[in-house]
Amino acid sequence: MRLRRSLSEPEEPIELNLIPLIDVIMFLLIFFISTTSFMDMRGLSVDKPQAGGPVRNQNESILLAVTSDDKVLYDGRPIGLEGVRPTVKRLCAQEHLPVVIQADRNAHSGTVIRVIDEAKLGGAKDVSLATDKT
Repeated sequence: MRLRRSLSEPEEPIELNLIPLIDVIMFLLIFFISTTSFMDMRGLSVDKPQAGGPVRNQNESILLAVTSDDKVLYDGRPIGLEGVRPTVKRLCAQEHLPVVIQADRNAHSGTVIRVIDEAKLGGAKDVSLATDKT
């Protein structure tokens, strides 16, 4: 009498039946497709009023220039380093405008950094440097 089974010879081959799995997936697919509500977003066409007030250009910003001899200009006029903070504060009083600094290639980096600091102390939220595309 033989009490042990041999592991090397299985009694019947192992078979994986995928048909019930495919049936369940198809059932779920049909269920989700049939229960999904496709909404048609129709509405009334109305004549919307236009906003009043002054029209502001989207590209409006405060342009400051730093020349090669470290002079700071706003709108072509020299304002000096001490004029940056009051100028930015005055222009940003009603709404926050971005400040763009156009520095000459030969301008000292210390002067440019001091202009950035003065603009931020004047209330500017966005300060950036303008460069040429190369």
